Amino acid sequence: MNFLQELRNDPRIAIEGGNPPGAEGRCVLYWMRRAQRAFDNPALESAIQIANEQRLPVLVYFRLNPRHPHANARHLTFMLQGLEETAQELAKRKIGFAMRVADGPGAANDLARIVSEVCPSAIVIDRDPLQSADAWRGLARACGGRPLYCVDADLIVPAAQIGREHYAARTIRPRIHERLDRFLTPIGNRAVHIAWNATPPAGALAPSAAALASLNIDRSVGPVAEFPGGGSEARARLRRFIRDRLPRYASERNRPEKDATSGLSPYLHYGQIGPHTAALAARDAGAPEADRRAFLEELIVRRELAINFTIYNRRFRQIEGCERWALQSLSAHRGDPRERVYSERQFENAETHDPLWNAAQRQMVESGWMHGYMRMYWAKKILEWSKSPRAACEIAVRLNDRYELDGRDPNGYAGIAWAIGGKHDRAWGPERPVYGMIRYMSAAGAGRKFDSRAYLARWLERPSPAAFK
Repeated sequence: MNFLQELRNDPRIAIEGGNPPGAEGRCVLYWMRRAQRAFDNPALESAIQIANEQRLPVLVYFRLNPRHPHANARHLTFMLQGLEETAQELAKRKIGFAMRVADGPGAANDLARIVSEVCPSAIVIDRDPLQSADAWRGLARACGGRPLYCVDADLIVPAAQIGREHYAARTIRPRIHERLDRFLTPIGNRAVHIAWNATPPAGALAPSAAALASLNIDRSVGPVAEFPGGGSEARARLRRFIRDRLPRYASERNRPEKDATSGLSPYLHYGQIGPHTAALAARDAGAPEADRRAFLEELIVRRELAINFTIYNRRFRQIEGCERWALQSLSAHRGDPRERVYSERQFENAETHDPLWNAAQRQMVESGWMHGYMRMYWAKKILEWSKSPRAACEIAVRLNDRYELDGRDPNGYAGIAWAIGGKHDRAWGPERPVYGMIRYMSAAGAGRKFDSRAYLARWLERPSPAAFK
């Protein structure tokens, strides 16, 4: 089997255009998007495979879009810290890297520009599960007839192996588990045969703090010290998690004051570490089986269920993306009186009557991250204290995407849809005001599950930061 047949038979790869890589190309172009790493990257490895067969170098291109909705100094600092390291690691692998600021709103125009400048034989991109079909078709047209290889670099089991939107974890879990032996294997990191030694394309910027300083961006949400960006930091966190927290993960992962989580979600969101790397490390760790199984359930089944949701349901940011039973139940309770209704600004400033909710909001604004258990409570209370389920969903999405380092991510959208609209959940009785049959959470119930006083002491009972003044 030649390499073209291997690529066509690889379920991680979707090929647009039937032409083989062009014989006159000067390189293979990898347009890096979500998988912002130089190692264990299936999209990069596909580009290297094509380039080696053609005796061509590889150029990685990154389009920096500071005008993306909710882009701010927090997100861009973290991302550029990672890209600076990625560029250095690519250079050690003899692979080129070029970053340019987006030239207008259309990604297809920027892709067409770089394609015309570097004349690749083929273009490889990593799949973006938030991308619409129309945007994908625009990218395909921008390749000028060259083959476009779209690689699932963000999943263990490729999306094509799942094939449709799944109702819940219990429906997708068997399909994932029966394929894990095939796909949960090391990615590998090939050596390139031909080094990139050409001049960088015109207008290319080095990813750095200086590049960030030159951008006209929202600086009202600043960077956070608790999460420095970069693959080396991600791998160090993974090692610490495997050593110190994984052995108690099953029993303590839902206790925010214990913080037995991995803290990897920002790094997974920006692709600074790949899911294969984390999953293999946990699978092969010496921790008890129950802890390893619980972590792999979250990392693989639950995370890939969220990605499945955004791929196959284009209303993933809206309440209308939830199940019919939930929408009917919420609609039946639209007119229920609310004890309190807060504005988005009051939510943003942690100005509710509930200390536990305010502490969760403070954690998100100050640290750029919120514990998963508190994210559920946080979103459900926004439903309870908003004028409508639609307004609650919109507020939760905007706050999540603005402040969370792992905002604008399938996990976040699925989590909000679960909390507010019963997505991937079932109907719960008895019916309650406002919630209807949506699962309910209370501060008293949360306090019985974990030491909420310790959580409050950490995030609320201290001087208010500048963000809240």
